Order: sequence, then C-alpha cells, then structure tokens
Amino acid sequence: MNNRIIQSIFFLACLFIGNSAYTQESIEGKYTVINPPQPTQTGDKIEVLEVFWYGCPHCYSFEPHVEAWLEDLPEDVAFIRVPGVLNRGWIPHAKAFYTAEKLGIVDKIHRPLFDAIHKDKRNLFTEDELMDFFEEHGVSSEEFLRVNNSKELETKIRQAYFLARDYKLTGVPSVVVNGKYLISAGQIRTFDEMIRVTNALIERERK
Repeated sequence: MNNRIIQSIFFLACLFIGNSAYTQESIEGKYTVINPPQPTQTGDKIEVLEVFWYGCPHCYSFEPHVEAWLEDLPEDVAFIRVPGVLNRGWIPHAKAFYTAEKLGIVDKIHRPLFDAIHKDKRNLFTEDELMDFFEEHGVSSEEFLRVNNSKELETKIRQAYFLARDYKLTGVPSVVVNGKYLISAGQIRTFDEMIRVTNALIERERK
C-alpha cells in the first residue's frame, strides 16, 4: 500500500513538473513581444484580446476553444473581442459585430453568424446580406441600418483598423495578452496550444 502511495505521489509530481516546464520554457518562440507595449482597456485586470474575422475558417475553428476557455475565465482576466479590419473587405463583418454589440445581442449573433457562413455556406458578406441575417434574429432593417451606419460605428471601425496596425497584425485569429504579447496562428501548431500559451502569458503577467 505504501509503495502505491509513493508511486502516486511521484506520478503527480512528474505531471506538475511537466506542466510547469511547458509554462516556463516551452512557450518561447510561440509569441511575439509587442514593442512598444500598447495601452489596454481593462484597468487592473489582465486583458486578453482576440482579433477575428467572420469570413476566416481558422477563426471559426478557434471559436469553440475560446468558448470553452471562457467558461472558467479567472476573475483577474478580462476578455475582449475585436473584429479585424486588415482590409476594406472585412469592414461589413466588423460593422456587423459592433452593431450586435451596440444592440446588446452579441450572444444571439456572434456564433450563429460564424455557423451561417462556414457551416451553412451562406453568402453573408455585404450590408444587405447581413441586414437580412439580423432580421432573421429579430432586428428590423431600419434598426440595423441606423446603427450600422452611425458615426459611432465609423469611429469603432477606425479604432479597430489602428489597433491592427499598432499590433502589426498580419492575420487572424490573433490573441494579444495585456498589450504586450501577440500570439498568431502561424506561431502555434494547434488551437489548444494557442490557449495554453495564452494561459502561460497570463501567469507571467500575474508575477
């Protein structure tokens, strides 16, 4: 019995050391240091910012990993989604996200819009197509157009464009931790790894 207890303790110790080694060493080369660091929006909390595009299949594949991670979001971490504006063709989707955010219906629109484009293969890339999609989810065409073409959204689109520029983003999905570290899809092998590197950098910020 004693031998079994000793073996169990040894196994758990090895498991802990393995996880610690990943946290402390194995993340090197899997992120980029942002220089200079960029200001965050979340006060004393550690900010994790995801930049995405609804038309991106990789962002769609990453979404379930983000959703699972958010289920146990620590109290000292704040999560922000930012739609990518890396070219003009992405603007309608960025405006759609900010319209949903302004109307308080991101939970009703965000994943369903991803699913509609990538699972159902619907063409939802223009303002008119997106307006029809919002109507299907209870938003009148008048309300959609009022918000979608407002000055407030124009400002948010400019801010998203400058954010992508300041972080020197070249693609999505990308994750930024506390304005200091950029994790891009090209630096990691799997989206599980993207989450693990994010968690390791969060821990680094705590220290």
